[in-house]
Amino acid sequence: MFTEIKKFILAKIFKKHYWRTGKCKGCGGCCSHIYVKHFKHVLQDEKEFEKLQFLHSFYSGLKIIGKDELGLIFECTHLDKETKRCKIHFWRPGICRRYPQEELFSMGGTLSEDCGFKMEPIYPFKKILKDAARGKNQIKNSRFIQ
Repeated sequence: MFTEIKKFILAKIFKKHYWRTGKCKGCGGCCSHIYVKHFKHVLQDEKEFEKLQFLHSFYSGLKIIGKDELGLIFECTHLDKETKRCKIHFWRPGICRRYPQEELFSMGGTLSEDCGFKMEPIYPFKKILKDAARGKNQIKNSRFIQ
């Protein structure tokens, strides 16, 4: 019952299409290959990143490790290289607590095969088709008063 209420709130109030299931396995993959989206684009420029670091303390914990066709690639400096664990886990920022978010998929991102989290559709496509078919039948079978 709680799951259905949560799905309803996510879909109808927050207009989400996916919901997060599973739990973190502590592999560190999400902390070692990060794209940062700012407004409507992924960061492409080191100067833009420097401005963000000045404005938001969260970004001071990231370092640039590369760049590809999508944009700059970052690594979290709070990730312990040996244990693959977060050194500030209990004080980690909200963006880390909410990982993964639906927005990850809207910009073409995916979760690694090893990730304990899964992003599942709130309403499976079969249910949407079934509801659409039921709606057509209700219209076809209803009487209209003229």
